[in-house]
Amino acid sequence: MEMHEFILDLFLILISARIFAEIFSYLKIPPVLGEVFAGILLGPSLLGWIEVNDIIRIIAEIGIVLLLFEVGLETDIKKLQREGFRSVIVAIFGAVVPFSLGFAVSYYMFNLPLIVSLFIGGTLTATSIGITIRVLRDLGKEKTSASQIVIGAAVLDDVIGVILLVVLADFALTGQINIENTVRIIILVAFFFTAAPVLAAIMSKFIHMYDSRYRRLPGFIPTIVVSLILFFAYVAHLFGAPEIIGAFAAGIALSRRFFLPFGLALKADPHFIEKLEIQMKPLIYLFTPIFFVTVGLSMNLKVIDFLSIDFWLLTVSLLFIAIIGKVGGAFLLRKMDILNKLIVGTSMVPRGEVGLIFAELGRSVKIFTNEVYSVLVFVVIITTLVPPFVLKYLFKIEEEKEKQLKNS
Repeated sequence: MEMHEFILDLFLILISARIFAEIFSYLKIPPVLGEVFAGILLGPSLLGWIEVNDIIRIIAEIGIVLLLFEVGLETDIKKLQREGFRSVIVAIFGAVVPFSLGFAVSYYMFNLPLIVSLFIGGTLTATSIGITIRVLRDLGKEKTSASQIVIGAAVLDDVIGVILLVVLADFALTGQINIENTVRIIILVAFFFTAAPVLAAIMSKFIHMYDSRYRRLPGFIPTIVVSLILFFAYVAHLFGAPEIIGAFAAGIALSRRFFLPFGLALKADPHFIEKLEIQMKPLIYLFTPIFFVTVGLSMNLKVIDFLSIDFWLLTVSLLFIAIIGKVGGAFLLRKMDILNKLIVGTSMVPRGEVGLIFAELGRSVKIFTNEVYSVLVFVVIITTLVPPFVLKYLFKIEEEKEKQLKNS
């Protein structure tokens, strides 16, 4: 790609993201959907002006990592720890059930080949942590107990999805499961979960001390935070399986895990946190929309044959599994009313970029036919665009109930 083409693409991404986010916000629609719509408009679905490449993907991933870093700053660590077991329940159910049912329906009901059915199941396990968190933030609900459950579960789902992606990709290319690659990814996950809080605490103290005592030039905090994002993305990439997945899909996805505890570890001094947020917010507001526009750019409505009966039969079946497989996990939680269970379950439904990575990998290695690929793209689109509307409606009901309780 020529430099002038990249500059034009970035201009279109940023300006369209802002315009449609403002329009959607004015129409009382979650602004994140405006940014996704901007990508659908600019991408292959409609105008075809922008094609996603590795440079845009990397910039987009920096955006989602920065968003998670901000979530870490704003997350109540005690509440997150208290809801940890519930998050595990929701995450495991939301991974095992969609995978199992997706595979079973594809293999036994629609007689699709084994590897195709496995990849379909894998695609349905995904949860887009970026879409989920952004919707909760747009609605001002990211600090509720239900949101803490969702954040923990979405993080775990993201990790499970990456491991499953590596295993299935390996199986697709070699015809067998490579134990060495699988173990390497599991070790990476374990490393990040155990080492990240320790490293985060050490680095946060260093940043705090240096900024308060020795810093001579402005801009230290944004520079060091972005540098850490790039460094840990690269380290995760080294531990991952790039020769199988390509690009930075596994590495960058796993590197996100570091920045939630990193943000949490910086919370010791409220004044420092306020200063840090002021300096980081411009970067977050700049990069985060690029990620959501890229989600829209990755969707291609033109591959979908809406007139095919087979398309609709498989689509309806997988959509049902995609929704029930995530919402059902929330109903296993005790001491929670039905409304909050629906909020947790609905928050886990968006597939977003993670589901698209599965679908695109299946297409690129010729596992999916155009028909199956189009079904999965449509399922990802519906599960990405509809839940924000449902969440807004559910939170509105919750607010009305709270008002009634106060008045009574």
